[in-house]
Amino acid sequence: MFFKHIYETGLAQASYIIGCQASGEAIVIDPRRDIDIYLEIAEKEKLKITHITETHIHADFLSGTRELAAATSAQVMLSDEGGPDWQYQFDHIALKEGHSFKVGNLLFEVIHTPGHTPEHISFLLTDTARSSAPVMIFSGDFVFVGDVGRPDLLEKAAGYIGTQEIGAREMFQSLKKFKSLPDHVQVWPAHGAGSACGKALGAVPSSTVGYEKITNWALNIDDEEKFIKVLLDGQPEPPKYFAMMKKLNKTGPEILGGLPHPARLTLPQFKSALDQEIRLVDTRDKLSYAGGHICKSINIQDNAAFSTWAGWLLDYENPFILVANDNNIEELTKSLIRIGLDNIHGYISNMDSYADDCHELETVNQLTVAELERKILSEEVTVIDVRGATEFAAGHIPGAKNIHLGSLLDKKDLLEDEKEIVLNCAGGDRSSIGVSLLLSVGIKNVINLTGGFTAWQSEGKPIEKEELQEVK
Repeated sequence: MFFKHIYETGLAQASYIIGCQASGEAIVIDPRRDIDIYLEIAEKEKLKITHITETHIHADFLSGTRELAAATSAQVMLSDEGGPDWQYQFDHIALKEGHSFKVGNLLFEVIHTPGHTPEHISFLLTDTARSSAPVMIFSGDFVFVGDVGRPDLLEKAAGYIGTQEIGAREMFQSLKKFKSLPDHVQVWPAHGAGSACGKALGAVPSSTVGYEKITNWALNIDDEEKFIKVLLDGQPEPPKYFAMMKKLNKTGPEILGGLPHPARLTLPQFKSALDQEIRLVDTRDKLSYAGGHICKSINIQDNAAFSTWAGWLLDYENPFILVANDNNIEELTKSLIRIGLDNIHGYISNMDSYADDCHELETVNQLTVAELERKILSEEVTVIDVRGATEFAAGHIPGAKNIHLGSLLDKKDLLEDEKEIVLNCAGGDRSSIGVSLLLSVGIKNVINLTGGFTAWQSEGKPIEKEELQEVK
C-alpha cells in the first residue's frame, strides 16, 4: 500500500492519496483545488488515480474533486446521506452507510458520521493483501486529533437556523461508532491546528482510536446534555466565506483546467484600475505596509493566514489587484483559488514606479505600550481589540472593546465619532489588517499598537479577564 498525507498550512487542510501498488490504482480523499500535487505524486509512484472522494461538503476550502476528475477521468464517489437538502448536485456515484468499494486490494468501508454536517461520512480502510483488520480511518471533520468537528457552522456561517443543536446530538451518537472501532486503527482527519472547523485541534497530523479514547475531551463525556453544552461553547467565529464554499462545493466548483496566471500590470494599467476603484490588496509584511502604502489599499500579509483573511474580506463578485513579489505570485494565486477567489485582476511587484510618478504614499501610525498606557490614563483613546471573543475573554487591555476583525467594517459607524482609535490583537498582524480597513474607508484617526496584547502582557501591564460581550 502506498500512502501520502498532503497538508496545506494556510487552511490547515489535509488530503490523502492512497494507492494499491499491485494494481497501480489510487484514490484521493478530500482534494484541494490546485491538483498538480496529486498528479505529480501519482506519476512518480507509477499509480493511476481511479477514484476520488470527499468526507463531506466542505465549508472552509473549495474542493478539487471536479478539477481532478476532469484531469484523470477517475470515478467520483460522494455521500448520499443526510437527506435531500444535503446532496451534491453534480454527477457522482452515491455512497451510503454500509457501502464498500475496492481500489485494487484496498477495501474502503463507508460509515455515516453526521454531526459536523448531516451528510458527513468517514472511510475505514483495510489493506486486504496484508490483513483482514482495518488499519486507518479517514475521519474528515468528524474526529480530529484532540477534538471533534463543530456542529454550528451550518447555522452561523450558512444560515440554516436551528441546526447546531441537532448537529451536536448527531455528533454524540456518531462518536459511539468511533468508540466501537479497534484501538489500533490510525485516525487521519481533514484538518489540523489552526482550522476554524473546530476549537482545539491538535498540531500532530494523526492519532489512533485508542489514544483519542484516552485524550480527546469529546470521547470522555458520557452525558449528552453536558456534551452538547461543551461542544457548542467557545467555538471560534466562522469566516464569512464559509457560506460561499458550502454553496459552491454542493453545486460543483468551476473547472479551471490549470492554475491561472495573473497579469503583471504596467503603470498605466495599474493607474487605470485604481481609477476604476478596483480593490487593492497589499500582501507585504505589516512593517513595510506601515512605512508606506497606496491609499485605500488593505494589508493582508503573505503568511499562513492569508487565505483565511482574504476569504473574510474580499468578495466573489468584484475583482482585486495584489501588491506582491514576482516570486510569490504563484503561491498567492493558489491560496486564493483554494477558496474560490478567482477574480484576480492582476498584480504589481513593487510601488516604486507609482511613487516616483508623484503619488504620495500613506503611512500607519504606531503606538508603544508605554505611550498607550499614558493615553489611557488621560482618556485620550478608545482601544479596540480585534481578536476573537474567546481570546478577548481570556485576557485583554482594561477598558478595551471587542470587535472581531472580520466584523470591523460592518461596525465602523460605532467608531466614526470616537477619539483616537488604537487597534490591538495578539501580536500586531490582525490589527494591521484592521487599521488598513479603517484607513481605506476614510477613518484616519486610527493607530496600531506595536506588539499587540502580547507586548502589553509581557511588560507587566494590568489585564482584565471578565467575560465581556463583543460589541454589537
